[in-house]
Amino acid sequence: MALSSLTGLSLVSLLSFGYLSWDWVKSGVLENEPSIYPEKTFQLRTKSPPHIIFILTDDQGFHDVGYHGSDIETPTLDKLASEGVKLENYYVQPICTPSRSQLITGRYQIHTGLQHSIIRPRQPNCLPLEQVTLPQKLQEAGYTTHMVGKWHLGFYKKECLPTRRGFDSYFGSLTGSVDYYSYDSCDGPGMCGYDLHEGETVAWEQSGKYSTHLYTQRVKKILATHDPRQPIFIFLSFQAVHTPLQPPKEYIDKYKDMGSVVRRKYAAMVSCMDEAVKNVTYSLRKYGYYQNSVIIFSTDNGGHPFSGGSNWPLRGRKGTYWEGGVRGLGFVHSPLLKRRRRVSKALVHITDWYPTLVSLAGGNISDSEGLDGFNVWPAISEGKESPRIEILHNIDPLYNHARSGSWEKGYYLWNTAVQASIRFGDWKLLTGDPGYSDWIPPQTLSDFPGSWWNLERRTDILKKSVWLFNITADPYERYDISEQHADVVRKLLARLAYHNRTAIPVRYPADDPRANPELNGGAWGPWVGDEEDDHWDDIVWMKSKSRKKCKQCKLKPYFRKMNSRIMSNRI
Repeated sequence: MALSSLTGLSLVSLLSFGYLSWDWVKSGVLENEPSIYPEKTFQLRTKSPPHIIFILTDDQGFHDVGYHGSDIETPTLDKLASEGVKLENYYVQPICTPSRSQLITGRYQIHTGLQHSIIRPRQPNCLPLEQVTLPQKLQEAGYTTHMVGKWHLGFYKKECLPTRRGFDSYFGSLTGSVDYYSYDSCDGPGMCGYDLHEGETVAWEQSGKYSTHLYTQRVKKILATHDPRQPIFIFLSFQAVHTPLQPPKEYIDKYKDMGSVVRRKYAAMVSCMDEAVKNVTYSLRKYGYYQNSVIIFSTDNGGHPFSGGSNWPLRGRKGTYWEGGVRGLGFVHSPLLKRRRRVSKALVHITDWYPTLVSLAGGNISDSEGLDGFNVWPAISEGKESPRIEILHNIDPLYNHARSGSWEKGYYLWNTAVQASIRFGDWKLLTGDPGYSDWIPPQTLSDFPGSWWNLERRTDILKKSVWLFNITADPYERYDISEQHADVVRKLLARLAYHNRTAIPVRYPADDPRANPELNGGAWGPWVGDEEDDHWDDIVWMKSKSRKKCKQCKLKPYFRKMNSRIMSNRI
């Protein structure tokens, strides 16, 4: 399915510039070393559903792991990845809520109404209640399900809480960012409240305990008290390494020579998280789960250089649709993998975990209509070809429209002012304003962003509204070839139009003053009664001018014809 022959790029010339050097993917660094943990002998029950441990980190940059050549030490992640399967063609979403919603539903944001921004603490919004979640499907398959850590999928009603969405237990924070010790969370000046919850009650007594350690202790307790003969699903959603940067002092010393204080704190938090993963994995062995377990490690989005993260050598950062925002760190570690100790280039998206894990658990996926994810377990475990050929990164009609965009520049197929991005095969298309677009080497990170030296800073970004890359030949998005391949641009614009016709209205309501923690005992939590009806038609705002223009184009028959051609030819 390689399409590089269709481009005017020379693979040899790219290699000569060093742009296709994958030296930073140190695939064999630790592969011949003994396992981190002392081996124990357990009888492998291959017919039993596997225990599933999904570990999600927050804002960890693509470069910020040892096996990607980082200056941050992550011996546990390096070892687990080297003994498993490294996912080096793996994609997530550019910010928190979208990645979590797609993980837990297996659906693109355009199919849940969460295609714009995040769910903020005061918004009467949450993951749509009609969506059947991943933990609910695993419960149907006989699993006990637990969530520990950051939720960030809405909580304005009790029906929105994790314990109502498929988790037998929950311990963590409901909002997007909290203090690592005090668990205070603010949504603007003077709008602060406590945010640490045990099930559906506020866990006041846990204040003062560092969240990464606290969450790890809870997972260890769950494993110690559960019967390993019964399948378990644990979703460990670390707050780390999201701001505020608050590492325990004992982790900072090893990075004292780093020039940037911000980077130093960030690195310490990554190392603390790495140690937490080691402790969780050790508990899997200690209590008899490991031999029949699947451990999945994933980031939720790219890192933010202002907060110490690095996505080098990728372009862009968290919050953008450049590769630095959406290429995820990911690997699978499991004794159940048929082909281990390798790097996988199979195309995988965060929506794929839903059907993959339900199928792996022996659950019924046939009744889950409209999923955007694919079962990628054969690709991960056996090295087979991925069933996925396309990723809709997103279509956000509410994001600021690019001034340079228009229907005319989109061949009257698509308004290129709208922020959108799609990948099909080797091709990636971006329209509108994709976001901050520099490349920032980690050695240039400082406490004064204005002093950064950035490779090839793009000053023409505001003059464009369409970009096309052969992302396989040019993974760092240095060569826009939209003008050379107008035919491919047209086809991908038609794909965006096709997907957009399946989108549901954006759910992005105004803040509700009743959410103020001062009105709810000083803590963030549900403030709307479950019996109170929602009125989404009254609070959802959509751009209507573009829709009117689209009607004037009268291109629906063309869309249908083009879509048929694209899917048959795979561009």
